[in-house]
Amino acid sequence: MTANIEGTALAGDTRAGVPPSEARFRSLIERAADAVLVIGAQGRVRFANHAAQELFGAGADAAGRDTLAGQPFGVPLAGAQAAEVDVLLPGGARASCELRVVESLWSGEGVWLATLRDVTRRTRMEEALRESEERYALAARASNEGLWDWDLSSGEVYYSPRWKAMLGCSEEEIGTRPDEWLERVHAEDVERVRSALRAHVEGLSSHLEAEYRILHRNGSYRWVLCRGLAVRDAQGRATRIAGSQGDVTHRKLAEEQLAHRAFYDPLTNLPNRALFLDRLRHALRRASRRKDYLFAVLFLDIDRFKLINDSLGHMAGDRLLVLIARRLELALRPGDSVARLGGDEFTVLLDDIRDVSDATRVADRIQRELMSPFQIGGQELGTSASIGIALSATGYERPEDILRDADTAMYRAKAQGKARHAMFDTEMHACAVALLKTEADLRHAIERGELRVFYQPIVSLDSGRISGVEALARWIHPERGLVPPSEFIPVAEETGLIGPIGRWVLREACRAVRSWSAGGASDDGPVLSVNLSSRQLAQPDLVAQIRETLAEADLDPRRLRLEITESAILEQIESAAATLLELRAIGVGLSIDDFGTGYSSLSYLQKFPFDTLKIDRSFVEVMGEDGERSEIARTIVTIGHNLGKAVIAEGVESPAQFALLRELGCEAAQGYLFSRPVDGDTARTLIAVGTRW
Repeated sequence: MTANIEGTALAGDTRAGVPPSEARFRSLIERAADAVLVIGAQGRVRFANHAAQELFGAGADAAGRDTLAGQPFGVPLAGAQAAEVDVLLPGGARASCELRVVESLWSGEGVWLATLRDVTRRTRMEEALRESEERYALAARASNEGLWDWDLSSGEVYYSPRWKAMLGCSEEEIGTRPDEWLERVHAEDVERVRSALRAHVEGLSSHLEAEYRILHRNGSYRWVLCRGLAVRDAQGRATRIAGSQGDVTHRKLAEEQLAHRAFYDPLTNLPNRALFLDRLRHALRRASRRKDYLFAVLFLDIDRFKLINDSLGHMAGDRLLVLIARRLELALRPGDSVARLGGDEFTVLLDDIRDVSDATRVADRIQRELMSPFQIGGQELGTSASIGIALSATGYERPEDILRDADTAMYRAKAQGKARHAMFDTEMHACAVALLKTEADLRHAIERGELRVFYQPIVSLDSGRISGVEALARWIHPERGLVPPSEFIPVAEETGLIGPIGRWVLREACRAVRSWSAGGASDDGPVLSVNLSSRQLAQPDLVAQIRETLAEADLDPRRLRLEITESAILEQIESAAATLLELRAIGVGLSIDDFGTGYSSLSYLQKFPFDTLKIDRSFVEVMGEDGERSEIARTIVTIGHNLGKAVIAEGVESPAQFALLRELGCEAAQGYLFSRPVDGDTARTLIAVGTRW
């Protein structure tokens, strides 16, 4: 680009009339890095060097300008030393330039020399830096986290206002010492925080991150998450470390609540199965390391809890469980632990005991605690527990195994009469394994048709003839032969197999008894007694099942009597009452089996529509020839007759018992004196020939 200065050539022009000194001066100006303008007295540019031409754009004629960014060059520049001005470029853009003016280049001519340095980039960097600082300050004020900056050379720490406010402190209450921070960290966490700081400063970690508790001004501790990063010199040494600290108390509390729910029972706040098994696992590890270490596991099942729960309601049952949990905690030694596995089952870990007597003493103490009355809903309740005890001396490797054996011992205690404890031994384990095999074989027995229905005659004590039969399930095992009912019926009840077995017995017996009817009349012949389990009684379609079975067999409903134990009724009082009323309405007879062995037989006699009472064999077998110990049987007969119910005695084995019962007015009896349970063909024959005793 060539710029004319009032007709004068550019720098380096050696034409006549241009002094050599001026030519050299112009040459120097032309090579200057800054834009240089020579301005005449009238404020017009007389000369622009190459840098000025580049600043104003290629092809732009800087010479002849009389304004700069819209301002005249003349008067405003007089006396100025340096200023920052905007330069209007040809394309309409603007550039920030530092302008310096020197007065009177040539004496008397009023010529000014101005230099322009483009500082646009510097200005933008300064603006960007200022904006960055503003953003940082704004972010620091708006952030919920407290910021800190530790100068490792001076040892001073900057704590932001938010950092201090997070601890409930004002700006003046916290200085710049590192101890203002570290002395507030919880004693259990401070060494971990110091170790994390040292590791990062020494370059052993890529960044600092730690969660810890820090003291609030109100005396409480807040959980915080601290993150930081070190600034290092050319040698890699940390010179400072800065970061943030955020309050995570709510998150930590939520995590603790989740963990608590995962390992604690929500009702009683006791450890649950998962946590108890974990503690057992630790106890087994200690036992493997220490030969003298012994511990015990107690498995508790609350006796009669279902009765309390059903009669008083689930809220009362839950309240009782909570009170039991507190009693169990009181009965234990320091260091022992109790857990609730679910329902009414609790477990206890007795840690570091001397011998089995320590475990039995705790079991006895638990029983005493539970027997003391509980006040629930204005009622006074007493309870007890069946407790199984297993010792670690047996040599367990898995926590589930010792818990299983304590559970097995608990069932032994419950079978022995409840409200007591039983020690596990290897014989119990063998029995448990045998029960599992019995269960498996029983399932196959149903599938393979190994079950049979046997019948025990019920004899009228007036006529001595058969008035009815009781249908009894029998199992003919292909290897063991006849399996005693006492062995497989409890297994069937516990596993739920009693349901299909009971339905099958009812169906087979109804068909058989109908076929024995003389003259083909459905209402002619002996009455059939069939036992009804608690599981069957709980089935919502029980009445429909019995209607269908009677219809299929074409048997008069009056020839069917269902025998139900009192315990089966008490497990489901309200629903049982409705079901029994429906059965009585269709003509089916109802009998209380094992009467007198329950908890409150007399109170339910009028509530349920029974027409027959059965005297339990335990009251019959003690009756002597002279009438001794027959008071209970006499009382039951009297109660039955006063309430308009017939009475049947079971377990009659001697003529003396027969005579005494007839004397008492008992209507009927069954037992080995008359006949053992027999198969269907034998029963048919006994009835057909009119056997009389």
